[in-house]
Amino acid sequence: MNIVFLGTGGSWPSPERNVSAVAVKRGPEVILFDCGEGTQRQLMLSSVSFMQISKIFITHFHGDHFLGLPGLIQSMSLNDRTALLQIYGPEGTKSLVDILIRLGYFTPTYEVEVDDLAPGDVLDFDEYKVTVGEAEHNVPTIFYVLEEKERPGKFNKPKALELGIPEGPLFSKLQKGQEVEHDGKTFTPDMVLGPPRRGRKIVYTGDTKPCEAIVKLAKDCDVLIHDATTAADLEDKANNFGHSSSRQAAETAKKANALKLFLTHISPRYEDVAQLENDAKEIFENSEAASDFLEYAVKYKD
Repeated sequence: MNIVFLGTGGSWPSPERNVSAVAVKRGPEVILFDCGEGTQRQLMLSSVSFMQISKIFITHFHGDHFLGLPGLIQSMSLNDRTALLQIYGPEGTKSLVDILIRLGYFTPTYEVEVDDLAPGDVLDFDEYKVTVGEAEHNVPTIFYVLEEKERPGKFNKPKALELGIPEGPLFSKLQKGQEVEHDGKTFTPDMVLGPPRRGRKIVYTGDTKPCEAIVKLAKDCDVLIHDATTAADLEDKANNFGHSSSRQAAETAKKANALKLFLTHISPRYEDVAQLENDAKEIFENSEAASDFLEYAVKYKD
């Protein structure tokens, strides 16, 4: 699982940063969180193919989080996409995307499926789920928790051999949770597998003030990607506009027992992010200001 930051700036693009967009790559699938203006070009400059995007999750309807949608949808079509594209967002997303798709003389070559979401919704996608929470911004805003499902426990090869299970295809079936038979005996996965292991968990907040809902749903996450529009000295101003300071993002990470914090939605006023990082690291050491095209591999804990 790789996180690729495509746009880490807030409100409007700057020479240093494009506006909000974060891609999560799982094998051949790419999941996009927010799609600000210019995201399709950012994708072309990144290691991610926009044709691999299967799902797009929008947090709210400020332009720096969704204005890249019409261009991206059209570029996919011009490149002969045929696969379904799923788009999710807060109430009103379906109506908004219907309008965006009809801009100009254009008809997609593929199906675009759109669903409105509400806080508390949980979407099941076979190998992972996406949970929806309510952020605290100055317009209706949701945030997302992507969490992989449990993996089988570690395979105990010595135990399997001791039980008389021959090495080979039967090992693989047991590792996949299937019962097997050999020499008139039945062997179940629990006989050779340790306890189930948790999957990886990523939280993307979009725009938000400090929010207890995020602390709760981000509990023990591997990566928290949090609004950090300003440094601590402009915290009140950030909060007035529905945003967090980097210090407040770090407080959320610490309360949630996150492993890693990425600061994003950084105001164009900051060409140098040292102050934001320093403010965060005083509270949560494993903090980092994300930059456009930064890639981060999310490793399993065990």
